[in-house]
Amino acid sequence: MFRRQFGKAPSGKRLVSITRSPHYKKGKFHNIHDTPTLAEGYSMSGVLYNFTFGKFPRTKPMDQIPAIRTNLKSLPVGEDLLVWFGHSSYYIQLSGQRFLIDPVFSGNASPIPGSNKSFKGTDLYTAADMPEIDYLLITHDHYDHLDYATILQLKSRIRHIICGLGVGEHLEYWGYDSQLVTELDWNEQIDINADIRLYTASSRHFSGRAFRRNNTLWLSFILESPHLRLYLGGDSGYDTHFADIGNRFPGFDLAILDNGQYNLAWQAIHMLPAEGLKAAQDLKAKRLFPVHSSKFKLSTHPWDEPLKVITELNKKGPRIPLVTPKIGEVVHLRNDTQPFSRWWETIQ
Repeated sequence: MFRRQFGKAPSGKRLVSITRSPHYKKGKFHNIHDTPTLAEGYSMSGVLYNFTFGKFPRTKPMDQIPAIRTNLKSLPVGEDLLVWFGHSSYYIQLSGQRFLIDPVFSGNASPIPGSNKSFKGTDLYTAADMPEIDYLLITHDHYDHLDYATILQLKSRIRHIICGLGVGEHLEYWGYDSQLVTELDWNEQIDINADIRLYTASSRHFSGRAFRRNNTLWLSFILESPHLRLYLGGDSGYDTHFADIGNRFPGFDLAILDNGQYNLAWQAIHMLPAEGLKAAQDLKAKRLFPVHSSKFKLSTHPWDEPLKVITELNKKGPRIPLVTPKIGEVVHLRNDTQPFSRWWETIQ
């Protein structure tokens, strides 16, 4: 528990500042509404036993996941685009700024080496492939979103980091200059430059590394430029906050929402595919990019079920265009009609 990858709990002036947040009560952060870690009728011991010893088919692909090698450093910085790296890691160019969100390039979604390896073919990209990053955005401090090895490898390429309250303690403990780190609460905003504004918003999730829970804040981001408004959802269960955000903003050109590693046992903190579609509707999104799948086994469903199910449910309407790129495929953010293949249908 004292290994550096577990991070460090907020302390000192940072902890005093955290206590001023209206979302921090009795020593921890809270969601807007009561959010049980497990649904009624489930126990943690039963869930862990089932996950470890249960037999579930096709939780990992037999074949290699297809990926495209895109030279990120050669992409014209003036083009508005997105490149996905699998699970919830992706790169965005917007109005001349480069953003990297929740990067995990170590091939592992756990602090224990080799315990939750990425699927074959999903590790085409490394920290060395990243260009200079203007803003690293971290939605929360879980291992599949805040990866110690990746953060260390990226250190020389990161100009600024924006994260939730308390997460900066990990980053400074790992050697990042405090001047590079901006910690925000829900419902705050900062001007990235004259063209881009970043907003923070709530999500319905939790945080924690090792045995410490909810001592740092989880959040979602909104990126707004003169031409685009993007919702970067992080991890979240379904709740009223999606409609609230949809009412605060006049629609989104793209919503990036988690769709994978779900289970009825923890439905309050990860959306089922039908809930992801409903959340996109609440947000008034023109397009939906379902993420949090296709790289790690963190649940018991077939590896391709998230994309398969949300695609089928979307046919029943009201339909929303789905953004489903291969890893490394360039998504043109200002092209609403860009086609995408159902690449997962060709993989066993």
